[in-house]
Amino acid sequence: MKRSFPHRVAGGEIRGLAQPGYYPEFSTLAQKKKWDETTRRTVIERVKRPPAARFFSKEEAALLQAIVDRALPQDDRDEAHTIPIVAAIDRRLFSGSIDGYRFEDMPPDEEAYRLALAAIDEMARQRFGESFVALSVHRQELILKSLHDERPEPKHPVWDRMPVKRFWAMLMGDCVGAYYSHPWAWDEVGFGGPAYPRGYMRLENGMPEPWETDEKRYEWNAPADSMSDFSEDDRNQWSSGK
Repeated sequence: MKRSFPHRVAGGEIRGLAQPGYYPEFSTLAQKKKWDETTRRTVIERVKRPPAARFFSKEEAALLQAIVDRALPQDDRDEAHTIPIVAAIDRRLFSGSIDGYRFEDMPPDEEAYRLALAAIDEMARQRFGESFVALSVHRQELILKSLHDERPEPKHPVWDRMPVKRFWAMLMGDCVGAYYSHPWAWDEVGFGGPAYPRGYMRLENGMPEPWETDEKRYEWNAPADSMSDFSEDDRNQWSSGK
């Protein structure tokens, strides 16, 4: 049985939804008959179970999953509707797909990911005495926040070989690109998917299209062990990792 929407737990958290977001009755895939065959096949392919990792080792994939779970959390989704971000990154790197350019101070994307994953795990072991995967959510976020802030804590020689800000930008670009190219994310934001060959009808005054639904907002809190709801003073207080 599917959970009702929204599913609230203690503290105002929302967990385990088949469809998070403000459009609980909306389905992008319900529009698939309006798409041409190539578009329909491409979009439907994205909801199929992804293959096992082919670029990353099993250990690397597990580590990247732990990182992605903090960089773009999906705690509000049930397991069956979790968008496979790691699989999308693995597919890109395995196929050698790039943006068509590379910064001169960055190694190839494939090398950058392997260097960064090893560095992040070593940082976790040096700072907290455990692998990154084994750390609490709070401690994982402390490591990742130091990368986001361009002040790796602890320092690691990998970040002398490639700028941490460029790796972080690549990681987040991959995460966001994978997430919002998926039909389940379109459902979450009320996006109707490809408008080809149907096109759009309401081009003035912000009027909704016939297939769009009204927004239904609700309140929610971040997980209790996350830094997301901390003030800057709170974050500074917790930066020691205690």
